Amino acid sequence: MRWLSRLLSQAVAARRASAAARSNTSLVKGGSHGFASGGRDGSPEVPREWLRKLWVDELKKQKEAARRWGVGSSLEVAGATEEAPSRSYQYEYSGSNPVEAKLAPLLARANLVIARDIEWANIMFAFEQESRYIIMDPLFPQSPVGFIREKSNIIFRQLLRTRRPFVAEITDAMGNEIFKVRRPFWWINSSIYVEVNDKEIGVVHRRWHLWRRIYDLYLGNMQFAVVENPGFWNWTFNLVDEDDKMLAQIDRNWRGLGFELFTDAGQYAIRFGDEGQSHKFAPAEDVEELHVVRQLTLPERAVALALAISLDSDYFSRRGGWGLPFLIATE
Repeated sequence: MRWLSRLLSQAVAARRASAAARSNTSLVKGGSHGFASGGRDGSPEVPREWLRKLWVDELKKQKEAARRWGVGSSLEVAGATEEAPSRSYQYEYSGSNPVEAKLAPLLARANLVIARDIEWANIMFAFEQESRYIIMDPLFPQSPVGFIREKSNIIFRQLLRTRRPFVAEITDAMGNEIFKVRRPFWWINSSIYVEVNDKEIGVVHRRWHLWRRIYDLYLGNMQFAVVENPGFWNWTFNLVDEDDKMLAQIDRNWRGLGFELFTDAGQYAIRFGDEGQSHKFAPAEDVEELHVVRQLTLPERAVALALAISLDSDYFSRRGGWGLPFLIATE
């Protein structure tokens, strides 16, 4: 990292300067001017306290830069807590709630991008694989912030296809589980359940309609949002409250003709509203600003992410086979 390289270069420069001073004068002796003798090559050693001071000063500079851009994450060094610009948190939550504390590292962000991996066995041989997704923060697209990994029975995947039951684990970038979604077998209307610490907190129910795509989102037993997509070629799904006011938005992005025709590797942008973000990085320009009537709570955001997984399975997963997949999404 650049700050570590800068820290080491300063330490080397200080060591060389002290060695030169020692060769030119006899004033620098053991313990003088804060440097202690005893280096392997006879030169003075750099004390740990001086290195610690340089390190803390560098972290303070990073904290100031993070505040200017409105981002930050905690980094503890030698008992001091500082911040580095590696996360784009915009949701303030109460640390006393264990469910919110579990969800915050992934969902306390203004926007998320979910991209599905290409399933080559499905493309070439129509062999249904377990779905894999990468979760990214548009502000820092170089590094994933989480993953989604499906776990299902291989026989059910081949026979039931998009109607198969499965459990998907949502983890952070280090592979630590944050929550799960459980999708049982369905025939007419699909449902997907959100579980945190093996306790169900919310559910998404699909409501049958001949052409419209309608979903009801619940937190516990209380409905907090509904999606009424007009269907056909409309790929934007607005989460609105009972007064038809915007809460969040899920948009399936076009990834190019090759991706759309020959794979089911879709990409979804989830916008929770970014009034708290005053700056945007260049990679985040593809995710437009969304004005919402209120911020969704972290459990509600988990239900919204489960909806994105359900949408991908219900409408945008295709069967493959020898490079000639069906062009109509199976339902």
